Amino acid sequence: MSSSPALFSPLKLRTIDLKNRIAVSPMCMYSSEDGFANNWHLVHLGTRAVGGAGLLLSEATAVSPEGRISPDDLGIWKDEHITKLAEIVQFLKKHGSVPGIQLAHAGRKASTTSPWKGYRLLEKEEGGWTPVAPSAIPFYEGNPAPEALDKAGIQKVINDFREGAKRALKAGFQVVEIHAAHGYLLHEFLSPLSNIREDEYGGSFENRCRLLLEVVSAVREVWPEELPLFVRISATDWVEGGWNATDSVRLSQMLKEQGMDLIDCSSGGMVPNAKIPANKGYQVEFARKIKEEAKIMTGAVGLITNEDQAEEILQQNQADLIFMGRELLRRPYFPLEAAKNVGIDIEWPPQYLRAKG
Repeated sequence: MSSSPALFSPLKLRTIDLKNRIAVSPMCMYSSEDGFANNWHLVHLGTRAVGGAGLLLSEATAVSPEGRISPDDLGIWKDEHITKLAEIVQFLKKHGSVPGIQLAHAGRKASTTSPWKGYRLLEKEEGGWTPVAPSAIPFYEGNPAPEALDKAGIQKVINDFREGAKRALKAGFQVVEIHAAHGYLLHEFLSPLSNIREDEYGGSFENRCRLLLEVVSAVREVWPEELPLFVRISATDWVEGGWNATDSVRLSQMLKEQGMDLIDCSSGGMVPNAKIPANKGYQVEFARKIKEEAKIMTGAVGLITNEDQAEEILQQNQADLIFMGRELLRRPYFPLEAAKNVGIDIEWPPQYLRAKG
């Protein structure tokens, strides 16, 4: 290991400079009404900016009402959503963090209640809706089948992502991440477990990748060249016959050719019965493999809980960015603590200087 901690080295992404390699991973808050951000989101994200994270990504932000996981999801499908998001973005920038947004569509996993409300399918009379998917295959066996998207529906999805990116830019976000992981719509098109279409969006590897590549292309049309674009993928379904790490390398090579800047490497979420070996840093190998074989920057995520572990990942060149989720829920000021623990001096908010010693 070098004497200078990689975790606190800057990272340049096009014209955007991250002050360190710590990114707040997108984490659903299930605290919106009609898609609107509110003071919960300001405090949640703002606290982690004050805590010193280099990059903050909003939770999965739905590009359409039917693209929400639950009625409590954050959204960006109408212009009225921009005002509060812009207020939050301004606060994050003021405190030295780069604001990013994850654009998402839940696909067949839509129309459920929030986790602490039982995480069950919503009935129509409760305000539920019919989820859409590549094919009419439900997530849970025995559930009502989602509606298979026709060509017009697919085009609407592409347009919704494009319009979401335009609104994100108006709100002042500096990074967009396209959510193509965890069994949501774009991942559903990628995986042969959920996509049994027989048109140009199904069947072959290239066809199953088509929608994601078209979404990326549409977003790039409106997202400025000087600003970075990420994709979050599930690098494997953890199921025989599903999407796997080799597929992820091939996809990442295609995404790089389309001007993608970084692959955020998660996994799973496609089927409820997958056996996932969720141990310390269990997804880091995917970030390493994709970085090495596809020659693109990657982010590592998943049970990364301390600065020594994060530093080792970076020093061994397994990833370029460390995404942290649950640990930053527990410890929003982790970057300030970690810097002290590795013996380097970083800037603290002046309001908190009395606690620095």
